[in-house]
Amino acid sequence: MSGPGPTESGPGADPGLRNRTPEDRDAAQPRETAKREIAPERDHRCESQGGGAIGPTEWGTTVGVGPWEGPWPTDERYDPELLEHGDRRNVVDHYRYWRREAIVADLDLRRHDFHVAIENFQHDHNIGTVVRTANAFAAKAVHIVGRRRWNRRGAMVTDRYQHVHHHPELASLREYAAEHDLAVVAVDNTAGAVPIERTALPRRCVLLFGQEGPGLREESRLDADLVVSIAQYGSTRSINAGVAAGVVMHTWIQQHADPAAAW
Repeated sequence: MSGPGPTESGPGADPGLRNRTPEDRDAAQPRETAKREIAPERDHRCESQGGGAIGPTEWGTTVGVGPWEGPWPTDERYDPELLEHGDRRNVVDHYRYWRREAIVADLDLRRHDFHVAIENFQHDHNIGTVVRTANAFAAKAVHIVGRRRWNRRGAMVTDRYQHVHHHPELASLREYAAEHDLAVVAVDNTAGAVPIERTALPRRCVLLFGQEGPGLREESRLDADLVVSIAQYGSTRSINAGVAAGVVMHTWIQQHADPAAAW
């Protein structure tokens, strides 16, 4: 087994890097207090960032839309209850007042050829964020490897519109990938990983992420068709697992998706 990479946590990592001294905390306190004081002035949902009309995915001064004004549409995709009472859901304008089943069916026509998988052997709190981001980039499906239960808070209800599969072990995910002709691309900053910034990602693939802290299990790295890393330039040894998933998904989007199809 190779030693830890330059940003990988391992037995030889200096524990002092993870701890702040009391002096460090005191020095940071004025800055953190200042952030709290200006926070109320920076609510991005209160106005359009461009100063004009609200964009199709941008938050406005109110969340959602009120009851439908005028004659109701007869299209079966529309939900009578939402037409009557309004639609406050976290969906883009195109799907306002639509039934959930109609939204999922329409998304199925737009989904991309990449899947996202994340290990869940310690109830990772990042899974909700990964699901939400996968929905934003129209991933084909999300796969939870390990424990079935996961914290849905970070998903912001997007899991209702995203196909989510469970695999008790990696072998089950590998079997699924083989059946659907998907390459498994593991993401971890370990020795031997190739920089994603200079790597062509397979169009049909499963992007596999590890948990916060331990990262991917060795079995997952060794069994992958490709292992990629994300370039880092600061002092931290790793970035948040949910953030890493967003970086890699967007890299796939840049390489394979059509920007004209975005909202």
